[in-house]
Amino acid sequence: MRVVCARCGYEREGDELRCPKCGGPFTVVVDFPYRERVRENFPYIRRWVTLGEGNTPLVEVGGVKFKLEFLNPTGSFKDRGSAVLISALAERGVRRISEDSSGNAGASIAAYGALAGMEVEIYVPETARGGKLKQIEAYGAKVVRVPGGREAVARAAEAANAYYASHVWRPEFRDGIRTLAYELVRGGKAPEAVYLPTSAGTLLLGVYSGFKHLLDSGVIDEMPRLVAVQTEQVRPLCAAVKGERYTPPDRLTSMADALVSTNPPLLPEMAEVVRRHGDCVWVAEPEIEAAWRWLARRGLLAEPSSAVALAGYWKLGAGEDAVVVLTGSGLKTL
Repeated sequence: MRVVCARCGYEREGDELRCPKCGGPFTVVVDFPYRERVRENFPYIRRWVTLGEGNTPLVEVGGVKFKLEFLNPTGSFKDRGSAVLISALAERGVRRISEDSSGNAGASIAAYGALAGMEVEIYVPETARGGKLKQIEAYGAKVVRVPGGREAVARAAEAANAYYASHVWRPEFRDGIRTLAYELVRGGKAPEAVYLPTSAGTLLLGVYSGFKHLLDSGVIDEMPRLVAVQTEQVRPLCAAVKGERYTPPDRLTSMADALVSTNPPLLPEMAEVVRRHGDCVWVAEPEIEAAWRWLARRGLLAEPSSAVALAGYWKLGAGEDAVVVLTGSGLKTL
């Protein structure tokens, strides 16, 4: 396996955060055939820091197939990425880490960092409140409040006197999400389409990498259609791939409060995947609320940011053999 810049192909020499030639993100190149024992597909991990993530249920409710990622240990799909990233850092002897997220990523990094015996600092906006923040604190992480917007919080976390364990920039995190794609293939057949709530792009890019590995290995015959679903307020990817003008609002008020990346660093990579292998659709607040209530009335309490994927499915793909990924637990938002 190699780690290269996703934009210029520069091969990572050490543990650089960004490509020194073009400033782009690094990505893990999977250059060997798929292995049935899932952990063998991550040969750079020798000792796993794990809470039993993955193997989440795939259920059919109301004629729609749902992957229940909110049943991961900390309540979100992010645990797949955290397990690989924290395992890799533990092997390198990293003992203190920083991360910027007041949501599911922060909670997940805090939990896995605690399991690995690391000191964890989670940088959040000074206005951050709610159940996810309490979850982060419960794992023993130090919460650092930062004035300003999302980019200011990221700069503060990167400048901290700790290893910057960014779930967006560290390629090992995205690489861990490959396992979700592996689980969506049954009997050598992938679904026709997969609907994904999309913000920073780690889910979209990780799932794409997993399906590409299976396709390159001859396990599946074609790439599923990967449909990124965004909100009306946060839709930079949809705007980019459809050539639309997008101006973020001064203040985000969407009930899908986990989807906040109005200027995602991985946007070029996300756009390339969607243009080649899928589509992007955005949904409005009434559509999100209707999808959330529909799920809850059928026993699936997902966070509104997850219900976005179902709203996108209703809008674009009803009737196809698709899987809607429910990424986070609604218990965090009550």
